[in-house]
Amino acid sequence: MKAMLGSPGTVSGLVLRTGQCLFAAASIGVMASAMGFSSYTAFCYLIASMGLQLLWSFGLACLDVYALRIKSDLQNSVLVSLFVVGDWVTATLSLAAACSSAGIAVLYSRDLDFCKAQMHIPCNRFQLSIALAFVTWFLIAISSHVMFWILASV
Repeated sequence: MKAMLGSPGTVSGLVLRTGQCLFAAASIGVMASAMGFSSYTAFCYLIASMGLQLLWSFGLACLDVYALRIKSDLQNSVLVSLFVVGDWVTATLSLAAACSSAGIAVLYSRDLDFCKAQMHIPCNRFQLSIALAFVTWFLIAISSHVMFWILASV
């Protein structure tokens, strides 16, 4: 099997997983630092989803580091099947969390002008955290598609 960009056990796969970890952690950090985020269910769901994404991506990044150190091939059908299911589940949860949070942010900032009326609500932090979550989702979507094509060829 020809190695694809972003496949498990490669440097590009490690870079992709590291990016997922960093953006998920940044999304969590920005949202957690925003005062009053816990009053909104969608924002709590975003933190939970990004936390799961962080754990999943960190685990696979550690596996990539291990595979690179011992020069092992991670492209067997059982492992790739696990990676595909995990990537698709976390990608779906991440997209749902980012979209629901974006819906709340748009409702409050544009439709209701809630952010202008009540200046103590950190709408900019909410929006930054949501943008970081969408970047995380984009990276996990790339991983999901790579894993799917590897599974099809294994």
